[in-house]
Amino acid sequence: MLNDQAIRKLIEENDLITEYIDLDKQLQPSGFDISLQSIEAFKGGGAVDFSNKERVIAETQPLKPDNEGWYHLEQGCYKVVYNEAVKMPTDVAALARTRSTLLRNGASVGTAVWDPGYQGRSSSLLVVHNPAGIRLKKNARIAQLIFYHTGEVEKGYSGVYQNERIKKP
Repeated sequence: MLNDQAIRKLIEENDLITEYIDLDKQLQPSGFDISLQSIEAFKGGGAVDFSNKERVIAETQPLKPDNEGWYHLEQGCYKVVYNEAVKMPTDVAALARTRSTLLRNGASVGTAVWDPGYQGRSSSLLVVHNPAGIRLKKNARIAQLIFYHTGEVEKGYSGVYQNERIKKP
């Protein structure tokens, strides 16, 4: 696992993470807090198969925060999009864990692996378990990326999500 010094070096020298809000606040002893850009509600079903030939990504609809930037969420499932974009080296991967404050309020973030070579602004599943719901403010730190060395991979990530939500020059 990479510590704060190694993560800072990769951020400053290799743009590991960009578009963060406050490097000193988000950089943690063993990870990096990622923050909420937006929330989307699921509008339909999806489909997953082995080869991805029949894959269907569920449609979503962006939710709007109130005038003070708060999202008022009922119990259920949502898609969250992060502020931060990552540019993973081909010898580093990351996993994300829900921040404990979110867990203590009855919500969790479900994530996948940030593969070596992946670049983009990711999204994850937010599950509000609390029957009373939860309020999340735009830019809230909701998950922490934990980075680790994999050793150099033969081929970095090249899937459909490469460069997702990244503005092309």
